[in-house]
Amino acid sequence: MSTAYKSRIILLRKQRLFTSLTLIFALAMLALYIAIPNTPGFPVESGSRDFSELKFKQGLDLQGGLHVVLQADMPPGKTVDAESMEAALAIIENRVNALGVSEPVIQREGDDRLIVELPGIDRPDDAIKLFRQTGHLSIVGSGNTPIPVGMPLALWQEDLEDVLSGADLKDASLAFDQVGNPIVAFELKPDAANRFADYTGSNLGKYLSIAVDGTVIQTASIQARISNQGQISGSFSAEEARAVAIQLRYGALPVPLKVIQNVTVGPTLGKESLDKSITAGFVGFGLVAIFMVLYYRVPGLVASIALVTYTLFVFAVFKIIPITITLSGIAGFILSVGMAVDANILIFERVKEEIRNGQSLARSVDLGFKRAWNSIRDSNISTLITCFVLWQFGTGIVKGFALTLAIGVLLSMFSAITVSRTIMLLIVHLSRGSSRDILGFQYKPKSEFTQSDV
Repeated sequence: MSTAYKSRIILLRKQRLFTSLTLIFALAMLALYIAIPNTPGFPVESGSRDFSELKFKQGLDLQGGLHVVLQADMPPGKTVDAESMEAALAIIENRVNALGVSEPVIQREGDDRLIVELPGIDRPDDAIKLFRQTGHLSIVGSGNTPIPVGMPLALWQEDLEDVLSGADLKDASLAFDQVGNPIVAFELKPDAANRFADYTGSNLGKYLSIAVDGTVIQTASIQARISNQGQISGSFSAEEARAVAIQLRYGALPVPLKVIQNVTVGPTLGKESLDKSITAGFVGFGLVAIFMVLYYRVPGLVASIALVTYTLFVFAVFKIIPITITLSGIAGFILSVGMAVDANILIFERVKEEIRNGQSLARSVDLGFKRAWNSIRDSNISTLITCFVLWQFGTGIVKGFALTLAIGVLLSMFSAITVSRTIMLLIVHLSRGSSRDILGFQYKPKSEFTQSDV
């Protein structure tokens, strides 16, 4: 092979390496832009995802909030079916969304439990009361005798006539009367409206009582025929009237629920946890980088640069998907950082073996990456299988750990194989082999090996 041909091959390799390094740098700058807090994002929409506002989603253990576990409270000898639990989940989800809570999490756990997480909520007791209540509406006629407000219908001794139920409602909302008092305005379905009009038209002067969850909240005499619309008034505050409207609008829960776990995380505690996690991340990264540079010198510096790039990629992915970051998620990310460093160590040790076997620097780096790949691939696939199992069978906290670890493992393979390899090969080619241990490894050509080296 002629010298000119060899020179041309080397030049082409350098050009490819520079091209690869340019692309990596461009991706790193894009990831840095995305990862920066409060970045304006991009004026792009994809389906329901709006990328014009990119921000880190924090779980309630970082920003504070409410974590509640609800369990079906069934009578002895009875069990709850999956359909009823799914209906209860949908109703509670609608009620929570009506509260205006940002990024709530409502999910099933097992056969008879629901988990509700409300980040940033400042009135946890009111929230628990709202989505725990069954919200069953009853409108009953009591003839010529009014039922006192606050009286449970079960304790009323006289005969009652069922007029309407919650199933007859079309809508319910917070409204205000002529003098500004909060009321609950409701609208009936067509069939119910006709029945209500017939009943009120033929029972003028008699009393109607409105009860929610079996307790009377309003009693009034029928002054005129009422058709498809009505209102519930009383000594409501605006929040109370809004809560009643939400209960009525989204129907009665198919099963009674009881609170078996209630954890409130204050915003101060959440901020403290976040600050400590960030500090731990910086300290861990610094110690790892110092160790790598001291032990491997130039390759250790390359690994540290690749680790910074890897971190930017992970944070960018967290924002783009987006991933809700929790303490368990941070733990998964920190573990993936260790695995990213581990991949570089495997590669560097393999490069040292090739050098000890008398290969050239460029050849050793190339073979080291290729031959370390099988070990890196197998170990990471094993970790990804574990993440999949944890995601499938774990609860919310475990799922957060599994998801961030899986993302970190996938990106660590890219940073170790692509970023580190490109930088190291470029250093070797730029050195032109003039430095005998440019990578911090003792380099000997084959001709310098003696019998004692074998």
